[in-house]
Amino acid sequence: MLKNIIAPSILSADFSKLGQEVRLIEDAGADWIHVDVMDGHFVPNITIGPAVVSSIRPATKLPLDVHLMIKNPGKYIESFAKAGSDIITFHSEIEEDPREVIKLIKYYNKKAGISIKPKTGIGAIEKLLPMVDMVLVMTVEPGFAGQNFIMDCLPKIENLRKIFKKDIEVDGGINEETAIDCRKSGANALVAGSYVFGAKDYSAAIKNLRGGA
Repeated sequence: MLKNIIAPSILSADFSKLGQEVRLIEDAGADWIHVDVMDGHFVPNITIGPAVVSSIRPATKLPLDVHLMIKNPGKYIESFAKAGSDIITFHSEIEEDPREVIKLIKYYNKKAGISIKPKTGIGAIEKLLPMVDMVLVMTVEPGFAGQNFIMDCLPKIENLRKIFKKDIEVDGGINEETAIDCRKSGANALVAGSYVFGAKDYSAAIKNLRGGA
């Protein structure tokens, strides 16, 4: 049975005390730390790079779940791997050959994930599934935190679970209610940014998300 995973996204954390925030969510019961990387090209926002991953690595023993929303991930796999990433996920919609990117992630002994945007069907990644450790289904358009969950993505999760037995992660608009829908559809890993970091009690927020299992 797959583990029930909660992965708070530091995109919604207080960056003035990022190391402390990471330690707090680990103490609150998080399973992974989700790191959203955006380049201003693949998505219309710019966030963080390998230096930030490296800086938070000593702050936690939890796996660093790094989500590359960038145009040319192949150029940066080495940097993110050496910075301390444990899982590196990139998007299927890139121009590079995704097989080569997966091979590069595996070369550095990291877990490889492939992500799809809300409008991308699972047919786009079906041939890649044997190569990856995780599929990340975006339930908002990638680029900004705080968007509303796109309910039309739930059948995609259901269909994916029928053919993929490893981790299925969902990112976008996750809260106590949508967590239940995602679990019922077959997802076992939930990314939550503003829901966790916007809560007064991180531990209670994480427990609420687990309640959807």
